[in-house]
Amino acid sequence: MKKTTSEEKEFLQQYDSSMFEKPSVAVDVLIFTIEDDTLKVVMVERSEFPYKGCLALPGVFVGIDESLEDAVKRGVKVETGLTDMYFEQLYTWGDVKRDPRMRIISVSYMALVSIDQLCAKSANGNIRDYLYPVEEVLTPDKELAFDHKEIIAYARTRIKNKAAAYSDIAFNFMSEKFTLPKLQKVYEILMDKPLYKANFRKKVSPMVLETEESTSGEAHRPSKLYVKNADYNALEE
Repeated sequence: MKKTTSEEKEFLQQYDSSMFEKPSVAVDVLIFTIEDDTLKVVMVERSEFPYKGCLALPGVFVGIDESLEDAVKRGVKVETGLTDMYFEQLYTWGDVKRDPRMRIISVSYMALVSIDQLCAKSANGNIRDYLYPVEEVLTPDKELAFDHKEIIAYARTRIKNKAAAYSDIAFNFMSEKFTLPKLQKVYEILMDKPLYKANFRKKVSPMVLETEESTSGEAHRPSKLYVKNADYNALEE
């Protein structure tokens, strides 16, 4: 770190930060999972104006001495009870009129988790109450708070494109061990189209490793169980 000179210290002490207007900064969080063969996102109902009664992504204002990541963790815990989640920064939203209250810049973060992992990280155990089908919240007649529909649509397109490139994105929604039909179904959900079995298995063969285990086969013919190949290098965007 560069050493601060005495001249610079004097400048900083005399600097008048009130010369410039300051926008507020918020974080909005997208948590995606798959339940009942449907891509779903965690949303909360706003209890105050603006957009009172509308669904919104979990989010909070960033404190003056708080990092963006700490704000994400705090907001998700307060609004949904989820803890110990890993998030990646998605995009920054800075339209001047995106919030009717004042100038607010929002940094969006995204997490992709299996439904079992999501439920395990819920402190109050009712996270399913916050899950909404993505395609449902993106319908034209569904009003969401602020620009959250645009944020979800952006994330949905990102997920679809990564799945279409056969990145390893689908594994975020899987249990540690899985069948190939289950993995194919997840890719189909993310890509929003059916896939041919032979072509799919050829594409994912470098990404998976066969175990010596199989499903029980009580209701159906036993299927082999696989795990993700830890040595596989996912395709870049």
